[in-house]
Amino acid sequence: MGHWLEHTVTADIAAPVERVWEVWSDLESMPLWMRWIESVVTLDDPDLTEWTLVAQGFRFQWQARITERVDRQQLHWQSVGGLPTRGAVRFYPDGPDRTAVKLTVAYELPAMVAPLMDAGLLGGLVTKELQANLDRFKTLVEQRAAAR
Repeated sequence: MGHWLEHTVTADIAAPVERVWEVWSDLESMPLWMRWIESVVTLDDPDLTEWTLVAQGFRFQWQARITERVDRQQLHWQSVGGLPTRGAVRFYPDGPDRTAVKLTVAYELPAMVAPLMDAGLLGGLVTKELQANLDRFKTLVEQRAAAR
């Protein structure tokens, strides 16, 4: 059993919740705004995806299953193989043209690696990267909303 680290980031997006949900729900396009994600492939089961992450010379692959989906409100997932991860994204409409997004991601460090890692340093790096990813998502959604 390893040590779990969890990170939460938020963004306010100038777009209706339907548009924000639509962009997020296209999981295979996540490499457009998630820098460390090389690819996302939807498998035969639409709730099952295969992820490839590349960061700092390391490559990780895993499958994730959507465990809860409430359209335009929330999406939860958990890995079913490979890198142990879980998370949720929640969408909070704030009027007709604004949406707050809250992303929580957790991952397990292997027991033999966890003591060697500075959780504060690693956690800070991952949180900063997740926020940058969510900010890129915000920019993508707002650009698409403005183009319509």
